[in-house]
Formats: sequence, C-alpha cells, structure tokens
Amino acid sequence: MSVQERKERERASRERLIVATARELAEQQGWDAVTTRRLAERIEYSQPVLYSHFRGKREIIGAVALEGAAEMAGALRAAASGADGRRARVAALAHAYLEFAERNPAVYDALFQLDGGLAFAQEDTPEPLKDAFAALLETLGEVAGEAVHPALFTELFWSALHGLATLTRAGRLLPEGAEQRLDLLVERLAVL
Repeated sequence: MSVQERKERERASRERLIVATARELAEQQGWDAVTTRRLAERIEYSQPVLYSHFRGKREIIGAVALEGAAEMAGALRAAASGADGRRARVAALAHAYLEFAERNPAVYDALFQLDGGLAFAQEDTPEPLKDAFAALLETLGEVAGEAVHPALFTELFWSALHGLATLTRAGRLLPEGAEQRLDLLVERLAVL
C-alpha cells in the first residue's frame, strides 16, 4: 500500500469517526450538544483536524443525514420485501418508517428538521436521499391508483408518515391510537 493510499484510508476513517461521534452525541444529548469543540475532544483530534473534514456543524449534520438516509432506505426495503401482498407491503413500509423515526430521533432530525445543507427534490439532491425516496416509491407506487402519478402519491403518503412521526414524538397524539391511525392511513390512501 502506498503512502497516499494509507493517508486516504486514515482520512476516511477519521471522517467516519467524526460522523459516528456526532450522531452518538446527538442521540444522547440532542443536536445542541454537538459542537466542533466537543467533537474534537471526544475524538481526540484538534478542531483544525475536524475542520479539515467538515466546514462546520451544518456539514456534519448533512453527513449524518446522508448516512441515515441510506439506513432508512435499507430498513424500508427490508420491511416491504418481507411482506406478502400489496396491503401488507404498504403496512410494513409504514411501520418501518415510523420505527426508524422513533429509534433514531437525532438522525431523523438531521434528515428532515435541521439544515444540513442538502438539496431535496432537486437535480443536485444527493443519491442517498434520492434512494430513500425511491425505497418509498417502490412500494407506494404500486398502490397509487391509475389516475395518480406514483411520485405524487408517494410524496403525500410520506408527508402523512412524517406528520405521524413528528406529532407522536412531540406527544401531540395519544399513543393508544397509533395502530388505528396507521391502519386508517393505509386503508384510506392506498388503492389496495
């Protein structure tokens, strides 16, 4: 291995460490606790080293969001592929989405609440974000109905899931109605 390859490997390893540490700190204490100074202390590198990877917290949030989008896409596809029938696939996808949001609140915030400097629904949208949407579209496109554009239906269904995830997390919805809300969403929006 050449010196250049070793340096590139070490750089990539440091970058993964920064992202993992930021994510861990955000999940434990919230995004306000994630500062470049605190990250530098935790990873035992200087702040200039951290800044050689990311220009600031915004880019770190973006990196966590991209990592999270890839994880979400995998979870959605796994859930849908493990279900038989259109209704079961949609229900499994919806459950997986809400479970991901509940289990990974800081990642969910990085994806959908915080400014990570990422473009959504544009030409320059990063591939992991496009793939997460594609994971929704693959299942939801099947149930959009004949006169409805599959991507438009997917956006609407995703918006409803996001609303459920956000309102549930904020304690605005009664926990005992969660299953009925999800059943209603699947039954009333999807053409099954």
